[in-house]
Amino acid sequence: MKKTLLLGASSNPERYSYKATLKLAYHGHEVIPVGLREGKIESHQILTNMPIVEDIDTVTMYVGAKNQPVYYDYILNKIKPKRIVFNPGAENTELVKLANEKGIETEEACTLVLLSLGSY
Repeated sequence: MKKTLLLGASSNPERYSYKATLKLAYHGHEVIPVGLREGKIESHQILTNMPIVEDIDTVTMYVGAKNQPVYYDYILNKIKPKRIVFNPGAENTELVKLANEKGIETEEACTLVLLSLGSY
């Protein structure tokens, strides 16, 4: 199972980040939702202020490219994941390049689709 930091978490059940948090947990992955505002996604507390979390396998992005630069240092130098998944609307060639230079795998894909296909 892959310990996953979900960046861009929302307590709105209509948002894909909300659905992905539940689906990741359902599939047995430990999920840490991080967002701008505190809240809950069922039993999962949304963390704020870029918390340092150890041993993250995957960061799954639900933040648009124009809002990502503030997270570059956080992701690349503090979280240091093995992989970043750029969900639709979060694609970012600049962050892909920076991540690849640090040996971090990147993937443009939908977390929900990857989970449903068993290829997360």
